[in-house]
Amino acid sequence: MTEKEWHIMNVEEVIKELQTSLDGLTTEQFKYRQGQYGLNKLKEYKKTSPLKIFFKQFTDFLIIILLIATIVSAFIGEFIDAIVILTIVLACALLGFFQEYRSEKAVEALKKLSAPKATVIRNSEEQEIPAEELVPGDLIIVRVGDKVPADARLIEEMNLETDEAVLTGESVPVKKEVSPVLEKGIPIADRKCMIYAGTTVTHGHGKAVVTETGMETEFGKIAKMIQSIETEKTPLEIRLEHIGKWLGFACLVVCALASVSGILRGYDYLDMFIWGISLAVAAVPEALPAVVTGALSIGVQRMAKNNAIVKRLPAVETLGCTSVICSDKTGTLTKNEMTVKKIYVNRKTISVTGTGYEPKGKFFHKGKRWDPEKDPHISLLFKIGLLCNDASLRQENGIWKVHGDPTEGALVVVAAKAGFDQESIKEKHPRVGEISFDMIRKRMTTIHPKSEKKQIAYVKGAPELMLNLCTKIYERGRIRKMTPKKKEEILELTKRMASKALRILAFAYREIPVMDKEEYTPENVENNLIFVGLMGMIDPPRKEAISAIRSCTRAGIRPVIVTGDHAITAFAIAKEIKLIKPGEKMTKDILITGPELDELSDEDLERVVDKIKIYARVNPHHKLRIIEALKKKGVIVAMTGDGINDAPALRKADIGISMGITGTDVTKEASDMILADDNFVTIVKAVKEGRAIYDNIKKYLLYLLQCNIGEILVLALSFFIGLPPPLIAIQILWVNLATDGLPALALGIDPPEPDLMKQPPRKPKQSVFTKRIIAMIVVLALTMAMILLPEFYWYLKHEGLDKARTMLFVTMILFEIFNAFNSRSDKHSLFKIGVFSNRWLNLAVLSSLLLMIILIQVPALNSLFHMTSLNFSDWVVAVLASSITLGVGEGWKWMVRKKW
Repeated sequence: MTEKEWHIMNVEEVIKELQTSLDGLTTEQFKYRQGQYGLNKLKEYKKTSPLKIFFKQFTDFLIIILLIATIVSAFIGEFIDAIVILTIVLACALLGFFQEYRSEKAVEALKKLSAPKATVIRNSEEQEIPAEELVPGDLIIVRVGDKVPADARLIEEMNLETDEAVLTGESVPVKKEVSPVLEKGIPIADRKCMIYAGTTVTHGHGKAVVTETGMETEFGKIAKMIQSIETEKTPLEIRLEHIGKWLGFACLVVCALASVSGILRGYDYLDMFIWGISLAVAAVPEALPAVVTGALSIGVQRMAKNNAIVKRLPAVETLGCTSVICSDKTGTLTKNEMTVKKIYVNRKTISVTGTGYEPKGKFFHKGKRWDPEKDPHISLLFKIGLLCNDASLRQENGIWKVHGDPTEGALVVVAAKAGFDQESIKEKHPRVGEISFDMIRKRMTTIHPKSEKKQIAYVKGAPELMLNLCTKIYERGRIRKMTPKKKEEILELTKRMASKALRILAFAYREIPVMDKEEYTPENVENNLIFVGLMGMIDPPRKEAISAIRSCTRAGIRPVIVTGDHAITAFAIAKEIKLIKPGEKMTKDILITGPELDELSDEDLERVVDKIKIYARVNPHHKLRIIEALKKKGVIVAMTGDGINDAPALRKADIGISMGITGTDVTKEASDMILADDNFVTIVKAVKEGRAIYDNIKKYLLYLLQCNIGEILVLALSFFIGLPPPLIAIQILWVNLATDGLPALALGIDPPEPDLMKQPPRKPKQSVFTKRIIAMIVVLALTMAMILLPEFYWYLKHEGLDKARTMLFVTMILFEIFNAFNSRSDKHSLFKIGVFSNRWLNLAVLSSLLLMIILIQVPALNSLFHMTSLNFSDWVVAVLASSITLGVGEGWKWMVRKKW
């Protein structure tokens, strides 16, 4: 069906366009249209088979190298090494499989949110049918508590309100009306004559004609966006893929050259082939996937303890280099609980403390405590607020909750803070009549008995309309005449309160004679009112969000609000959480709305996206445009959200963060990480963990390349200068297993460095191998070659080949163990970060040393590895020679701290 703007059409035009009637469709019409439009349900695009997803994991270059290494290791008889490598390969493949297979669940979660049943008029009769059988042109009836089954244009309504928070981000229910909204291209939240699939009816009832079903609904469009967005590789995955290829090719080339050199010098072809492949196995970083997975897994466990549940391991590191966080407002930065903050009564403006629905708070006037129970004016104001009210406040499992409209609930809460009990007041003043709220009048009235001949009407509503009905005002204990000047003063006050994003209600009353219920009409009751006061309320910001925003700023991360709420409200919240600096005005350089965003080209948006702090009145496609513009600027973008409308943006962002308590299943499935406590502070903790993980992977790579390049230099140079192979194949594999195994894994869980959160985010394209890292690798690798080759040559000349190989074997392992401690930081001294602060590294080192000593000193084992036992002086030489690297490392870091 061609997309139309149904909200600008009147009822007659909609009925005509959809070729239906007020009696509904006939059975024949329904069957024809179902064949035309299909079922009213979300469709899934063709899925990749699980088997194909699994085998896809084996196309990675590093995985291919590891498979070759497995085959070679098995061929030369190193079955244990082959099993270890193969286990790593399978673990990586299974991890990638589950990550990709998980993404299919987002649309399934959307399906769960679809309405299972619908009340429809067909053949002029009201009937209940499965919601998936709805077609465009059907007439549906919606009532309180119903989930709207399809997008529809209202044709009748009675006090109808819907909760559209999951679709638009609005924090309060939306009052619906039949009259068309003539402005084209307005946001969904402002289309008052439309109701949308997936939203919930919170008040009243209505009748509507279905305009869109299935994938054509606003709900379905979100599903399309989720399915069409491909999960992009994280910066870590891209960098490691590049590093793996580079290391693989470089090592294979060097090993091939060394093997050819040996053959040219007369060594056996098969021996040289096995030796070259063994050197390649030692050089290729087969522990890299294990270290990365191990570091990320440990990070995930730590984060889970801090209420951050990570669904995709590389997302942890991605969060660590995030430079922009696009955050939803309602329920994320705010509590999603309307709270009265200001009261105007008897010429006084009174401030109220406390947030949320817990009835705890104090009242202040000009900085001094104020007792509302002793003030008859506030008492009357609260009385009106409690009686002209359909909401209630209850404590459930220790948590205070409002049942009913959040705005009315705020009135109950503020009265409870002052000690007024809603139930007892209602018992004393029972309701005998009412005039329900409607969008035209923008007010509600309830009627209560006063005496045999008198009743009293309590009214609440929009200030500008209420003041026009008030002829008197209750001030200083007396009823006075309402003057034009007084009205102007009150209206000016409402403007000032509205500028602070307060939602304002006016309260009034009047006595009326006893009359029949049929006579309770606006014309008879809502006139000559006595004005009592105003109450201003807001959805308050979370206290934790304020400190989290501050922490993000210190860490060089730019928070941005992206919300479906009004611009004034969003700006006020931004001020509260200190995102907006004192003195900053609400200009287009700082805040932009969805309609204004539509007027910008992609190029224009890219030019201003670095400056804008707030996006208000946005739809799902706006959020995608914002993220795309930010990503084109080369930044790493995180997106938080809880509603269905956030799901596509969470998929598109480098890392999507959903809310665990208020978030929908759709959002949770589309995200990379879930905040179990909906606490913005948790994001800051996750950032720190992500940065620490990246640093630990960098530490491992530093360690790996120092050792492996050093090994290749020693083994290859010995050939090129005419020495025999310093180590045979089985000895090379053991060195590789002893040093690239447990010590490397222990570096993956090293404690964070002290200045971690004082550094700006890394640039997305920044290589792991900075100039400082490369220089340190070169210095320590050359140090290793300069120490080991002379040692090997001396023992070769004086003690024989077996003793020389044994000494080189021992010294090389010790050298690499000392390098593990060097690698704990590329700038801080080991003694500053603490020699014993990583107990797992200490245990790994002890286990490697113990295995090496047993291997060397036990005759049955050393003969198997073609080595000989060492005496005490040999061990002293090995320790002293290898420890030189620790001194070189500390000296290098001292120079770095002075120059870099």
